[in-house]
Amino acid sequence: MSKYELGALTEPLLSWYEKNKRSMPWREDPTPYHVWISEIMLQQTRIEAVMGYYARFLDRLPDIASLAGVSDDELMKLWEGLGYYNRARNLKKAASQVMERHGGELPADYEKLKELAGVGNYTAGAIASIAYGVPAPAVDGNVLRVVMRFLNCADDISKMSVRREVERSIQAVVPAERPGDFNQALMELGEVVCIPGGAPLCEKCPLKKLCQGRAAGAQMKLPVKPKPRERRIEKRTVLLLEQAGEVCVRKRPDTGLLAGMWEFPSLAGHCGKAQIRKFLEEQGAEAESVERLPDAKHVFSHVEWRMRGYRILLSGDRPQDVVSGALFVKWDQLQREYALPVAFHAFLQV
Repeated sequence: MSKYELGALTEPLLSWYEKNKRSMPWREDPTPYHVWISEIMLQQTRIEAVMGYYARFLDRLPDIASLAGVSDDELMKLWEGLGYYNRARNLKKAASQVMERHGGELPADYEKLKELAGVGNYTAGAIASIAYGVPAPAVDGNVLRVVMRFLNCADDISKMSVRREVERSIQAVVPAERPGDFNQALMELGEVVCIPGGAPLCEKCPLKKLCQGRAAGAQMKLPVKPKPRERRIEKRTVLLLEQAGEVCVRKRPDTGLLAGMWEFPSLAGHCGKAQIRKFLEEQGAEAESVERLPDAKHVFSHVEWRMRGYRILLSGDRPQDVVSGALFVKWDQLQREYALPVAFHAFLQV
């Protein structure tokens, strides 16, 4: 038996969910493919932000075969702005695995789902329970928060041993006839009532009379997890090199941060106009004008870019080879065809 006893929450939780569940397109049509795409998009991303992307993604890639065959550039363009772009790359890789190993259909098996690229315990449990009715646990951050507060438990949720124990606890109580509803109800409760980053809405909670954390007045102290490590600060100078009505972009390396995405060229540190002109001269280029743009900032999980931008009009009527491997493209072509990370979107206002 698991150390976490959760049997008492099942009935009030499901009753609450029946009356309060939000309408979402993947809930209205919970095919395995739809559940999979929605769950990957929702990782570390707000539901409101996902809605439009989900509709556009399925309109262009309605099934696993089309996802497996899409070009990397088009896939990145469809994902542009959602962030955590490795999710999209794993989706395509997993789609190819499904085509090769499972005849184009996601397997209705928790363990086989976990063999797919980018599919861990949580995503496999969500697909298995919601789309196939398999009584499997689906434990994400919302579920961990609900469980730790419900039990008044100070175990560190960053530890894999704790997550595994919670999974075993949920496996023991997930109702065989409604596994998908049960998992979604736990997630929903954590999203809208037992919320992160603020006081939980205990008076609206269906578990308030059973919640040990609330009874002890400890709900704001739970769950316990280590403090996030400080972000590394990187200063960058972003160059909008324009010539003959086109702007310069280059593709980032295939590995590392924002792998395979397009970007405006940049230099390390914060450069002044004199440094910019010297850089251009070293590349054999000449600028008609160098205009300072408003500064911009973008925060990744472990690094923060503080960007100084310049709009640079190059002399001549033909694009110059200022940056190795770069292209000059029309502004409207850039926005239609090239996936530009959100980090650079502030400069698109130019």
